[in-house]
Amino acid sequence: MSTVLHTPPQPPAPAPAPAADDLTALAARHGLSVSGARPSLPEYVRRLWARRHFITAFATAKLTAQYSQAKLGQVWQVMTPLLNAAVYYFIFGVLLGTKHGVPDYVPFLVTGVFIWTFTQSSIMAGTRAISGNLGLVRALHFPRAALPISFCLQQLQQLLFSMGALVVILLCFGVPVGVSWLLALPALFLQFTFNAGVSMVMARMGAKTPDIAQLMPFVLRTWMYVSGVMWSIDKLAKNDSLPHAVEIALAANPAAVYIDLMRFALIDSFHASQLPAHVWALAAGWALVAGVGGFIYFWKAEETYGRG
Repeated sequence: MSTVLHTPPQPPAPAPAPAADDLTALAARHGLSVSGARPSLPEYVRRLWARRHFITAFATAKLTAQYSQAKLGQVWQVMTPLLNAAVYYFIFGVLLGTKHGVPDYVPFLVTGVFIWTFTQSSIMAGTRAISGNLGLVRALHFPRAALPISFCLQQLQQLLFSMGALVVILLCFGVPVGVSWLLALPALFLQFTFNAGVSMVMARMGAKTPDIAQLMPFVLRTWMYVSGVMWSIDKLAKNDSLPHAVEIALAANPAAVYIDLMRFALIDSFHASQLPAHVWALAAGWALVAGVGGFIYFWKAEETYGRG
């Protein structure tokens, strides 16, 4: 008797995977698009403007919740920069003597601290805008630029609270109310635009490398020391020991430009001669470069935020 061996039937060969071009054509034929794809720049701006109410409501909610656990609540919005100013006055004004030769040094210092705090807080909040809100970014579809802009708007709202205390300080130290105070409005608008642009740059970098948020306090502290917050750049520039290029760099520093513009607007003893040449052009140029450049830089990575 012979044994017949039967070869088991072979499974059918798998069908070849469709090519990428075929999938693209199939998706286009059925009106499908990539989820979270980056829209065109004009469309992105339109979508962002459509969510302006969300941006303002989100900023207000974050500001309200910021000190909700503290017993003094919103009072800390004013107390924090005032305490910083008191510390800087003791260290730099009294111990290091930077107040000598600077008229109205207390208004000079408090204005510098408040305006610098606006820039510092905006950039720090922007650095964590994406990495610190991944749940929101992954759960909802909206233009991601709304987050860093809303954080800057939150810091602007906080500054406006602090400005009430600043006005009281100015009046207590004999600084009169003047028409020049109206110049604070365009100066704040330009500074907000600059802050928002830098915040969007840092938000994109922070989304890719969260460790940047740990480095930024050291960078910002160094920037503060060269921005004339506690000392007069104009007075230092009269020192012949400084190279001319360093004088120009200090005067053109964007943080110093916005601080000095606010001092010029609010303090009558701070004269136009203490401002750098073409200061309004400098302020507008920094706002334009940072605002537009930062927005485009952030938009180019729109579809990468919140993904693995």
